[in-house]
Amino acid sequence: MYHYFDSKEKMLFLIQFRTFNSLLNNLKEKLHGVEGPIEQLRVMVRAHVDYFAANMEALKVCSHELDSLSREAYEQTLAIRREYYRITRNIVDRILDERTPEDALDHHVATMSLFGMLNWLYRWYDPREDRSPAGLARQITALFLGGIQGVSTAPDDAGPGRERKA
Repeated sequence: MYHYFDSKEKMLFLIQFRTFNSLLNNLKEKLHGVEGPIEQLRVMVRAHVDYFAANMEALKVCSHELDSLSREAYEQTLAIRREYYRITRNIVDRILDERTPEDALDHHVATMSLFGMLNWLYRWYDPREDRSPAGLARQITALFLGGIQGVSTAPDDAGPGRERKA
């Protein structure tokens, strides 16, 4: 396969760039016209799970090889990843602002926890043997919403990153 590419890094870059770009464009398309942060969260999680259920190997590459890219290639994929994070963070911000006491949860931590659930699917999820991607997306959404809504207060930790924005 390497004879089709200038280098292993070029191949890794193209996999990551195309994967992140497809994921971002798909999310924007699916969110078009969707009102309300809860429904947007459902759409986001479903789009993410659907995409990676169909592209599990790409998820594995994106999760493990990101740091293998040189600075320029890394920066190009980082811009796409930041936009995807920004869209998701905006959804999470709106949910938290509506449903939890002020400053009860760190919005960055909540967003990254959601991504943690989503981006480790390749380690255990098999769409041929486990529940459907739609069923999995519903359960992940329910777990996330139940977790953030079940918190009365978070520990008072004003340590580094408390007010971190992406």
